[in-house]
Amino acid sequence: MGPPALSPFSAGICGLLMLLIPFSYAGLALMNSGLGRSRSAVHSLMASLTVIGVATLVFVICGSALQGFPGRAAFAIAVSGKPWNWIGSGRLFFGGLDFDSGSRPALAACFGMFAAALTAVIPLGAGEERWRLGAAAASTAVLAGWIYPLFAHWIWGGGWLAELGFVDAGGAGAIQVVGGLSALSVSWLLGPRRGKFSADGMPIALPGHNAVFVTFGAFLALVGWFGVNSSGAILFYGAAPARTALIAVNTLLSAASALLAAALVTRTRFGKPDASLSVNGWTAGLAASSAGAAFQVPAEALIVGLVAGALVTLSIEWLELHLKIDDPGGSISVHAVGGLWGLIAASFLGRFPGAAESQWTAQLVGIATLVGFMFPMIYGLNWILNRITPFRVALDGERQGMDLHELGANAYPELISHLEDFSQR
Repeated sequence: MGPPALSPFSAGICGLLMLLIPFSYAGLALMNSGLGRSRSAVHSLMASLTVIGVATLVFVICGSALQGFPGRAAFAIAVSGKPWNWIGSGRLFFGGLDFDSGSRPALAACFGMFAAALTAVIPLGAGEERWRLGAAAASTAVLAGWIYPLFAHWIWGGGWLAELGFVDAGGAGAIQVVGGLSALSVSWLLGPRRGKFSADGMPIALPGHNAVFVTFGAFLALVGWFGVNSSGAILFYGAAPARTALIAVNTLLSAASALLAAALVTRTRFGKPDASLSVNGWTAGLAASSAGAAFQVPAEALIVGLVAGALVTLSIEWLELHLKIDDPGGSISVHAVGGLWGLIAASFLGRFPGAAESQWTAQLVGIATLVGFMFPMIYGLNWILNRITPFRVALDGERQGMDLHELGANAYPELISHLEDFSQR
């Protein structure tokens, strides 16, 4: 049997909160665009719209059926005589869902649609300025049609991780880590942007073109995260609508403390706070908050944010210096590292309803599954796609910029000097 039905009031509040989630798309899209160079600015935003469209379509067609919901049809395997639920077996195109009554399965399907699109936007930051639009759409189809629904079923659809007691109220694992690991796969397959590393392997700064986009995107992302964290907690963990006030407090506290931690680290190391790294800290705090903002006290949320902000600055530098990974948007560090920390923190910070006796063990099993199983699968599927439809744009595309090469027009045509303008009288 699944969770009890939501009251009409709770269902209405949950539905309204979901309408905030697209603000997170806008925030991440603006941050990704601003952290890239001007010659690929509109391509970055167009890619965000494209993957949102593809993810939505594919999830409605088949992803929702695979994600499922507790108490509904699913496939299971028997281990030592005990059945372990591993994938949903629902109907395509949201079939069989009762939207009129505000049922949990119907709302969960809607939440999954929004969440799959958010997950799909995350890897774009790592593929900035060199990931072909068509290839990004193909990768998104696999992400929304199989990868995201599989892990979402394990934790929210009555799957085996939920049976172990793994907790993730707002998608720190299913959205943030899955998106961040997809970003890592894409970045490895694409390789660094030309000119990113010197002949001796040292990273060279390629500054983004619009810090205003980056910082304004952080404000929009905060609004979207209010929706993600609140609606997820109501749907999957039975949080009362009144708890949305605590969720909002904890989400903002986590983001704010993470930004301040990142600003302090960069000021200590470089003499002045770094704006882009500080915003990355803010977003990492949001990613980390998704695991337990609904069931932590404010002091715990503050700790979650402080650690996330410090981790993201160190992670970005470590990935560049030691692994030679070019991640213009910081997507790997922000979402994968921030989300993993949030899942770890949920094992000892917070009071989750129905939590396992050994919450630490349940969280470690979930994290090991993400890193040891989901990541190789994500990389392998993208590796196959890269052989079918090459991910990286041709050399001319990088030289011209993605705007002109793939879309036929630059975002800022007034910045281009036309010699013929000076040859006319």
